[in-house]
Amino acid sequence: MELLELMKYRRSIRKYTDKQIPLEDLKKIIEAGAYAPNAGGGQRSIIVAVRNKRLAEQIGVMNLAKFDRSRLIGGFVSKEQPSVIDDKNIKNGFYGAPCVCIIFTPKNFLYAIPDAFCCAENMVLEATELGIASCITARAEETFDNDIGRKLLTKWGIPENFIARAFVLLGYCEGEYPQSKPRRDGRVVIVDED
Repeated sequence: MELLELMKYRRSIRKYTDKQIPLEDLKKIIEAGAYAPNAGGGQRSIIVAVRNKRLAEQIGVMNLAKFDRSRLIGGFVSKEQPSVIDDKNIKNGFYGAPCVCIIFTPKNFLYAIPDAFCCAENMVLEATELGIASCITARAEETFDNDIGRKLLTKWGIPENFIARAFVLLGYCEGEYPQSKPRRDGRVVIVDED
């Protein structure tokens, strides 16, 4: 698929089948993340891929434990692919995705968040190219701020000065793949003169 068409086609999926993605495809998705633009070419991001559905579910529940709805703008995301914003009964912030990639960056680095989300964007585009559904989720910073989370970070060898910034959910879409919504007007300004 041509790149722009791929970008237009890709949707955030929040309903997944139980089918696990192939390891070879996961490696390609991670490689795409590793080649994402990053500040000064520093390659500071660390990607941890969790293919254990039970562990991914546990981390997804931890992800919502401190979710603060008071900081949201707007109150509806999707009828076809409801988010935690739409349905307060959703208890797993990863929506049952069988594979979750966690992107860590240095805590006090000025460009850590842009680096993480550039990485995540590359990953979801590669996933789409491979026929794998995906969703980027945030709310990452507080997810591992508990005893279980700290034990996982130690087990995975994540340096103490790194923090989770984003998650990339991966799997296969349950049901119909959603269609694109029309783009809102007034979001682009092109300046040609002083």
